[in-house]
Amino acid sequence: MCADHSQAPVLDALAEYHATGQVSFSPPGHKQARGADPRTREVLGDAVFYGDVLAFGGLDDRRARRRILERAEQLMADAVRASHTFFSTCGSSLSVKATMLAVAHPHEKLLIGRDAHKSVVSGLILSGIHPIWVDPRWDADRHLAHPPSAADFEEAFAAHPDARGALVTSPTPYGSCADLRAIADVCHRRGRPLIVDEAWGAHLPFHPDLPSWAMDAGADVCVTSIHKMGSGLEQGSVFHLQGDLIEPALLKTRADLLGTTSPSVLIYAALDGWRRQMAQHGPELLDRALKLAARTRAEIENIEGLHVNDRADFCGAGLADDFDPLPVVIDVSRLGTTGYRAADWLREHRAVEVHLSDHRRINTQLTHADNEDTTNALVDALKALAAAAPDLPCGPTVRVPAPEELRMQQTCLPRDAFFGVVEDVPLREAPGRVAAEMLTPYPPGIPAVLPGELLTEPVLHYLRSGVEAGMHVPDAVDTRLETVRVAVGPSE
Repeated sequence: MCADHSQAPVLDALAEYHATGQVSFSPPGHKQARGADPRTREVLGDAVFYGDVLAFGGLDDRRARRRILERAEQLMADAVRASHTFFSTCGSSLSVKATMLAVAHPHEKLLIGRDAHKSVVSGLILSGIHPIWVDPRWDADRHLAHPPSAADFEEAFAAHPDARGALVTSPTPYGSCADLRAIADVCHRRGRPLIVDEAWGAHLPFHPDLPSWAMDAGADVCVTSIHKMGSGLEQGSVFHLQGDLIEPALLKTRADLLGTTSPSVLIYAALDGWRRQMAQHGPELLDRALKLAARTRAEIENIEGLHVNDRADFCGAGLADDFDPLPVVIDVSRLGTTGYRAADWLREHRAVEVHLSDHRRINTQLTHADNEDTTNALVDALKALAAAAPDLPCGPTVRVPAPEELRMQQTCLPRDAFFGVVEDVPLREAPGRVAAEMLTPYPPGIPAVLPGELLTEPVLHYLRSGVEAGMHVPDAVDTRLETVRVAVGPSE
């Protein structure tokens, strides 16, 4: 029986809630905006408060007998060709932790691409899982990491046959993609599941010209942030499941362990509405977005001093296997400035926000929401940036280590280092000590240093020079990196 994707169970129930004039004597305490501060209502609008009701005992009855959320999740699964889908209102940071806990137990091994997001490392700290790091494919010329290959995971399984599964990030925040089908085959020959952190790939199931998405490629579980490339609200995430290597009930219990007991109906409603939008109109919306991206890329490439990274830059021997063109990644190094300074200039002088910046690039992400007005504003702002570049201060140089110097030895479990006895030492005294904190340039949020890693001078110099040049490292105890938190005692 075909699913009816004109339905939106959460949105329909919310409309019914208002139409029936429910009078609530339960949370939330603002009582449909009546109690909210008028100044807050003026900024947020009353619609925010009208959509903020209890999920159970409000939107649905106290026993969830109308199955509103369950029906919405089933429709999402059908739309993206998964067997099961679970909604999360705590972002993909929760979703990826839940999937890790469903695959491996404390002290069991899990193969993980070293370009993983900090949420994966947080999952390791909480769970006590033993990570076996699989190095990404490093582009030494562009100082950029691409996802590990299937051969890399094959080699890691050969060295660690007791690993319980594998986790790979694809697409990366820069849009480079792994050969997920080949990696899934590596896992499944051993009866092990593949987790894909596909936070940046919510749009992939809905257009044939985009890279293959995780469920179509045979992955067992996939985590997707709908708020990144879709139309969801911030913190809106879903995780999808198929196959018989992970029990659905087990995955649900792991999510319940970490999730809130007060989920946001606003976030649920946006997830539900996005699914309906893409199931009914996704191909044409994304077709327009892809054509717009191609035209925008060409226009930016013609601006003196700018280079748009394309498939030829990201894919090939030793690099990525596929490429998403919607993240428009622009190399600004020929302007004689950094991505940090370029991003700051665009915000200050042209009110243009970029997604991420690094020592030489900015990422100006496009989605189906963009149009000629927004892309024209982007191109005009970049032309102005190029014209202003000679007057921009050069600033400190970020000392990016060679690929072989970026990887540090993992001396103990991240959990043990993070929760052990620690001290803060001056940066100059940190080489040779064991890190007890994450040091994560953000965005995109991929840690350069993990708890339990043996700190080295090249990596610390990279981070310190990055901070001086404009890098943001928000999870460091000392965000200026004048000191570093290290382990004391057995962890060393």
